[in-house]
Amino acid sequence: MLWPAVSLTVALMLLTGVAYPALLYAVGLISIPWTAGGSLVRDPSGRIVGSALIGQPFVSTRYFHGRPSAVGYDAAGSGASNLGPTSPQLADSMARYAERFRAANSLALGAVLPPDAVTASGSGLDPDISPEDAALQIRRVALARGARVDRVAIVVAAHVTRPTLGVIGEPRINVLRLNLALDSALTPR
Repeated sequence: MLWPAVSLTVALMLLTGVAYPALLYAVGLISIPWTAGGSLVRDPSGRIVGSALIGQPFVSTRYFHGRPSAVGYDAAGSGASNLGPTSPQLADSMARYAERFRAANSLALGAVLPPDAVTASGSGLDPDISPEDAALQIRRVALARGARVDRVAIVVAAHVTRPTLGVIGEPRINVLRLNLALDSALTPR
């Protein structure tokens, strides 16, 4: 009885652990090659600067900043804080994020902030921010780049992704793509 059990285990491991993932990868490469290849984003010189699917930290005032990350933007350690709405730790971290966001963007102490500005995403690697979050950062970015606020706002508006099929998801802006577009559209100081 041992031989059939071992051979069946090995066969199932090869089927579900090797053949099936390889088949899915091949189908992905054929049907959606950009996504299956990691959605790598290149700068105008062709150099890979990141992935459209994974958030990364932008600290310069010249760039829009992404959502806070519970994992320090480390893709190997993807995960959330798993704190519930009644958690004092969650309230403390939101207060810290809010304080940093308001200070970075020269906002009043009581300025209302969108949820994505003060909470980390479920994965800790969300590459997108809401249009409301971006709107609060436009003035800072324009000032740091020596650009007019309305020019930066136009670039932001052009990068809003609408909900899929008009109803699935929320409007969002990919931070990496937005920052690359700003580098291309606006002459640095």
